[in-house]
Amino acid sequence: MRPSLLVAAALAAGAAHALSFAPFNLPWLQVLALAVLFGLTTRAGGWRLAALLGFAFGLGWFGVGVSWVYISMHVYGLMPALLAAAATLAFCAFLASYPALALGLSQRLAPAAWVRLPLLLPAAWTLSEWLRGTLFTGFPWLAAGYAHTDSVLAGFAPVAGVYGVTLAAALLAGALALIALPMSVRGRAGYAWIAGAFVLLIGAGAVLQGRTWTRPAGAPISVRLVQANIPQDTKFGPEGLQRAFDAHWALMQGPPVDLVALPESVFPVPLQFVPPSYLEAFANHARSSNSALVFGVFLEQPAGAYFNSAVGIAPGDLPPVHYSKRHLVPFGEFIPPGFRWFVDLMQMPIGDQQRGAAVQAPMELAGQRIAVNICYEDLFGAVIIDAWKGGTPPTIMLNMSNLAWFQDSLALPQHLQISRMRVLETQHPMLRATNTGATAIIDASGRVTGALPFLTVGALTGQVQGMEGTTPFIRWGNGPAVVLALLLGLAAATIGRGRHASTPQVGT
Repeated sequence: MRPSLLVAAALAAGAAHALSFAPFNLPWLQVLALAVLFGLTTRAGGWRLAALLGFAFGLGWFGVGVSWVYISMHVYGLMPALLAAAATLAFCAFLASYPALALGLSQRLAPAAWVRLPLLLPAAWTLSEWLRGTLFTGFPWLAAGYAHTDSVLAGFAPVAGVYGVTLAAALLAGALALIALPMSVRGRAGYAWIAGAFVLLIGAGAVLQGRTWTRPAGAPISVRLVQANIPQDTKFGPEGLQRAFDAHWALMQGPPVDLVALPESVFPVPLQFVPPSYLEAFANHARSSNSALVFGVFLEQPAGAYFNSAVGIAPGDLPPVHYSKRHLVPFGEFIPPGFRWFVDLMQMPIGDQQRGAAVQAPMELAGQRIAVNICYEDLFGAVIIDAWKGGTPPTIMLNMSNLAWFQDSLALPQHLQISRMRVLETQHPMLRATNTGATAIIDASGRVTGALPFLTVGALTGQVQGMEGTTPFIRWGNGPAVVLALLLGLAAATIGRGRHASTPQVGT
């Protein structure tokens, strides 16, 4: 097959890969698309073409899956359309460099396809995904494992996290890709490997899905999650504070509940600039309804140092508690060295923020211990589990977000799927209070028990059961998945380099 056709096929497979995630929820399309990519490497003439195939796959994957970044840059950042499109393409190309690295390096280290496909490529793929979520502050959005929140492979999440799920899916894809080899190379052993991989991984996932590491903590609590659906272009307008208070205040009302949660940056200014009457109204509401309240606002501590924060108010005379966001968004919340010009071009308010403390105690509200994370933070499982390191462990997670930057795009259902993975990893429930969606209640099994439609005004009322206990992932984080992938890759590379000269080769 001509190189141009191989690249086109990889691009198409990458686009299909993007469709395996929410809202389409086609987990086995993820395995199939990845198997197609792995199989295409058997027709590559060397590591350079293999890397190009990985790059093309990545362009299709991220070009479809994260195209919503264009909206924030053009519509709200006021960047000219062509420049915003170029910046989006450059971002997707940067992300595509990770699958390019995985495929190129695998082809270089193990020319023998019979060992590269089922072992080295899955290991390299998993490590590249972990690197994408780690280097340069990380961007793990659409990591392959997220496509499996509703598949049997989700059973690996509480043991090895999203990268453990990624490795399991990649091993299935690698086994399936053996079909691309001719019978003279694959042999009957190839079919046995394919069958064994599917039986072992799917069987293990099914067994682990039935394993519970946590238990109920106290009685269920009632909650009200507010979604005011305030457009981003009016949020920072001259009447923004008044509109924010009026909209959220109206939605807070109703039968008393144990906890009311409002979204990220309800007031998009430092707390001292919020009219005292608004804060007094919030405190009076908590006192009169005997409801705890959490809302998003900026804290300035000390002068000129801004933190994207959540403030919790308990009924009675207890002092407010707060949480400050730890993992910030490059360009949107902090300025990488040498890029102030870009942030100024985007005209982002409060675009240079500070990070909160590495370990912050959960908020003790409504008889539960609530670990807050703000927007982008719940992409990082290793950050989320730090909440269990500060003494008293949390019983409920709360994500507060504002995705109005991305309108009614794929970002909203994708973010809900990411939150569900955090629940699967920890077996603790998560509440999501957002400005435009997805506002939802996720129980400890990862099931969405209630949600509001995107881009609507409403308040979601329901119950959530707090949990206590720890999963293996809470104890060990991403370490086991990364170490296993590394050991598997080293073993495969050693075997492949040592025996490829005496093994029939196809396209290598």
